[in-house]
Amino acid sequence: MSAPSQSGGAPITDRRQLVEYFENACKPPSRWRLGTEHEKFVFDRETLRPLPFDGEQGIEAFLDKLTRFGWQPMKENGHLVALELGRCHITLEPGGQLELAGAPLDTIHEACDEVQTHLKQVKEVAKEMNVGLIGLGFQPKWAREDCPWMPKQRYDIMKAYMPKVGSLGLDMMLRTSTVQVNIDYGSEADMIQKFRVGLALQPVATALFANSPFTLGKPNGFVSYRSQIWTDTDPDRCGMLDWVFDDDMGFERYIDYALDVPMYFVYRDGKYIDASGQSFRDFLAGKLPALPGEKPMLSDWDDHLTTLFPEVRLKRFMEMRGADGGPWTRLCALPALWAGLCYDSQSLDEAWQLCRDFTTEERNHLRDQAPIQGLRTPFRGGTLQDIARQVVAIAQAGLKRRARLDSQDRDESMFLNQLAEIADSGVTSADHLLSLYEGRWNQSVDPVFSEFAY
Repeated sequence: MSAPSQSGGAPITDRRQLVEYFENACKPPSRWRLGTEHEKFVFDRETLRPLPFDGEQGIEAFLDKLTRFGWQPMKENGHLVALELGRCHITLEPGGQLELAGAPLDTIHEACDEVQTHLKQVKEVAKEMNVGLIGLGFQPKWAREDCPWMPKQRYDIMKAYMPKVGSLGLDMMLRTSTVQVNIDYGSEADMIQKFRVGLALQPVATALFANSPFTLGKPNGFVSYRSQIWTDTDPDRCGMLDWVFDDDMGFERYIDYALDVPMYFVYRDGKYIDASGQSFRDFLAGKLPALPGEKPMLSDWDDHLTTLFPEVRLKRFMEMRGADGGPWTRLCALPALWAGLCYDSQSLDEAWQLCRDFTTEERNHLRDQAPIQGLRTPFRGGTLQDIARQVVAIAQAGLKRRARLDSQDRDESMFLNQLAEIADSGVTSADHLLSLYEGRWNQSVDPVFSEFAY
């Protein structure tokens, strides 16, 4: 989830301002950056249960201890719910999942340095508190009712609204964990091509990063149950957005989509006002029931865009949202994958040539089956693994051409080595976990908390 909201920005008096919101975010390739966001579950090492918010061994205490590293506290109603340091934030997902929202950085090398610094800090605090952190796509052991709720007003609004529109929204909030990457776009046309490639190939990322095969201590029949959760969360704001492949795709079309997604809230004077189910179109007309007579500010538009959850999300940058949380050593692979595909013009063209003739039915087939069958998903006489091999190879070549070197003259393609192994072997993290469960773990998920903790 995003950092705490802030009221402000110009009032919106004309639809043209919504278009300019996206147009003004266009950047030349020399200014393209990468932002990595990764979540992890925090648990008590003695009980393996999620941490509560309060108490000496709670999430708030964990955040407070991180301030020794220079992080500045961000509070809501007196509760410490986030931290900031420069352009980085540490935030809390509804069930206490800890997220680092990284700064926009120039290279994957820098992103990995950021990840390693964060790891060192959180491990120091975790050791003091006798708690652990783990990257998985879905909470493998505990039920929804076992998970704590973080004291954030926006989560209270979402908690009340989610059951009205889907059966798994509360699970999404409390029991899922992801890694995602934010990428820039250079123009409307560049955004369109990246959006289409991102949507068509997002099931490849879902399969490569599949890491959530357990629910309530048992195999759940999925390799990425986190991805499956999104199919029954809220049909108004989730999904593959088939219209992105229509000829009229552009900033205006995305604005129409966003205006038709029901709102959650409006943020005013430090408070979240419940506007769940209400229309941003009415807000533009000064007819929002939650704030009659008032018109939105650009900060309201920014907030509203954060409440849309498609597989690819457009804001002042683009978010690739299809991957499960996973091992620390693989966190840099996701930004590497999408930078390799989208930040080299030849790679972007090759990726588009690979998927441009996918039909709507084929794209949705891949989206529906990747959470279940992963790389084994049947596709055009082969499997999704065949596509994954090509995608990783295109990304590797793109990173080599980018030629962003570290101090040892290594390019960024090295961060894709693990994905290349997965694509070649067809064995994902989920497959490995299931093998351990049926073998050495003697059908228990408890060992995952010790063997795969950060």
